[in-house]
Amino acid sequence: MIKVLFICHGNICRSPMAEFIMKDLVKKEGLEDWFLIESAATSSEEVWRGVGNPVYPPARQELARHGISCEGKRARVLVKEDYEKYDYLIGMERYNIRNMNRILGQDYAEKIYKMMSFTKEGGDIADPWYSGDFEGVYKQIERGCKGFLEYLRRNKEC
Repeated sequence: MIKVLFICHGNICRSPMAEFIMKDLVKKEGLEDWFLIESAATSSEEVWRGVGNPVYPPARQELARHGISCEGKRARVLVKEDYEKYDYLIGMERYNIRNMNRILGQDYAEKIYKMMSFTKEGGDIADPWYSGDFEGVYKQIERGCKGFLEYLRRNKEC
């Protein structure tokens, strides 16, 4: 089983979008039994008294526009133990990667990646919380997820 954790700042926009886009892609490919796909935050801002906020409404609406549900998803914080649990820890931007390294420690098994490193364009996925561009972020994340799936195929992991 390939265990993937997508990570962003608050786990209410980008990383849950990546989680559910990737789940949709692997389901369409008939590969859902090969994967455990989840998401988390590097910040506790969206978690109150142990309960995470749901996916931000514009992110949820953008997923729904593409026929993807994220029902029941609640924000959660990345913890050090996640490094051992997951095979791939994928951040949305360089600040996420910096904070992931701070929380997880040294990436001795080389499990930490930036989402757009699986595409030809590279770069960061901007936070739509600030830009309001949920459609553009969806498209970027979808390209990243497709690139990641292709990477796994090239490496004969699925």
